[in-house]
Amino acid sequence: MSNSSEGTSLAVDSQAFGEALVAAGCLSDTDFSRVMQMRASSSDDTPIASLLIRLGLVSETDIANQLASMYELPLVQSRDFPTDPFMGDRLSYRFLKENHVLPLHEDEGRLVIAMADPQDTFAVSAIEVATGQTVDYRIGVATELDNAIERLYGEGHSKMGDILAGVDADEQDLEQDIEQLKDMASEAPVIRLVNLIIQRAVEARASDIHIEPFENWLKVRYRIDGVLKNGEAPPVNMSPAVISRIKIMAKLNIAERRLPQDGRVEMRLQGKDLDIRVSTVPTMHGESVVLRLLDRETVALDFDSLGFDDFLMTQMNSVLSIPHGMLIVTGPTGSGKTTTLYTALSQLNTEQSKLITVEDPVEYQLEGINQIQVKSSIGLTFASALRSIVRQDPDVIMVGEMRDLETARICVQSALTGHIVLSTLHTNDAVSSVTRLLEMGVEDYLLTSTLNAVIGQRLVRRLCDHCREAYEPLPEIVDELGLRGSKEHPITRLYRPKGCEQCGGSGYHGRIAITELLVVTDDIRRLVLKHADAGVLLEAAKAAGMRTMYQDGCRKALMGSTSIEEVIRVTQEA
Repeated sequence: MSNSSEGTSLAVDSQAFGEALVAAGCLSDTDFSRVMQMRASSSDDTPIASLLIRLGLVSETDIANQLASMYELPLVQSRDFPTDPFMGDRLSYRFLKENHVLPLHEDEGRLVIAMADPQDTFAVSAIEVATGQTVDYRIGVATELDNAIERLYGEGHSKMGDILAGVDADEQDLEQDIEQLKDMASEAPVIRLVNLIIQRAVEARASDIHIEPFENWLKVRYRIDGVLKNGEAPPVNMSPAVISRIKIMAKLNIAERRLPQDGRVEMRLQGKDLDIRVSTVPTMHGESVVLRLLDRETVALDFDSLGFDDFLMTQMNSVLSIPHGMLIVTGPTGSGKTTTLYTALSQLNTEQSKLITVEDPVEYQLEGINQIQVKSSIGLTFASALRSIVRQDPDVIMVGEMRDLETARICVQSALTGHIVLSTLHTNDAVSSVTRLLEMGVEDYLLTSTLNAVIGQRLVRRLCDHCREAYEPLPEIVDELGLRGSKEHPITRLYRPKGCEQCGGSGYHGRIAITELLVVTDDIRRLVLKHADAGVLLEAAKAAGMRTMYQDGCRKALMGSTSIEEVIRVTQEA
């Protein structure tokens, strides 16, 4: 039996198991029919569960959940695994690894184990013979079991090491020959290696993968909840093959290593449709590659999930109900601006409205919205696309970014002629967007006539619900941070991260936006016409009831959604 999850027998009744997965929403009817037709037309007797995992149609977690339900067995999580080796003197590492079996504990003289395949009677019988005990078994996720077995019983092996064992030493000593690189990038070990890197990123909920070659090592890092973390990396002499494989997947020119390149990969992994943006830039020791992972199924296009409370929602609905004018979202790269714009678009996307977007790149494909991808190489820029869009009779226009005066002026003109215009800008806060547009050259009287509101935002890490802990802050700290309280209701509790299995020990799980919404009132317009600076605009906005990003962050910290340290980390520049 193979030592990977694909080799697990999982020989359940194919039809019943597939139908159960479809009923649970883990597998589409179309995919199930295709798999059953493929098995019927070939001599391949691979069990359906293993086949679904291999094809990337269903995740191992979904398989385990369904097996536990069908066999009415408990499903164990990684937090239930032992911290020390158990029965290691009677059960060998190789046996446990090959059969995906993990001894858990003894219960009234019976040995309790976790296994990936409840029908693997051979493994159960062998354990009973080796230990002399009756076995009770639970269901576990194959990869989680393998990782625990490796940690508790292994000898320094790793899944990446197993893959690299399939590459000959001569092949690892790569020359910079294009044809040889093509051959290497198309060989099974390299393909499996790249797939493993992407799979680990998906399992860790990473948004980006950074592959960076240096003189003596290859660095692989994952951005999880906005913070980079090191991952296991292949040897440095595999760098050309790994990078070439990614470039082939993204349909890039692998012979071109002197210029930056951008591409896209669409793939299905663990039952998820992934859209991967690939960017390469030349460095001193090879090409640095960044992969941005976009999971279409998990993106939440509703303001509540983004962290908007009732106060902000009321203001946003009021702004979006205005039939013309501009709404700008501002913040640094990676602050969730595009997701906020998409959420506003989805709210405006009705049968009575025509929506057109100009983006670079198109991050998510939205149903019922005409999306245009900018291609500067052929002259399709933001400005040139906008000039054509206004002749398409749209109601709502979204511009990915206001990068220059020409684009900004066309947006303003579009808003003046009765369109709703949504766009983004790179500034530190909401009021700075107004002064930035004036500095770019947009006339003040046009800006005051068209700008409805500006959203400034940052993303902070969300505290893990399973392990966050409350603590009592010092009164001096509360005063210094400006946290709002009163004599009758002083602030006596904040929350901090602790770390558990659910969040990978970081104490955080996911991210949430902290937001400020500048609604352009008549008072703000008068100040803009006087070219007032950002500080004066900010004081006027506060007086009109605007809650700043820091204040919104403090409110979320008091609610336990994030820690005050996270709020300070992302707002100190603003």
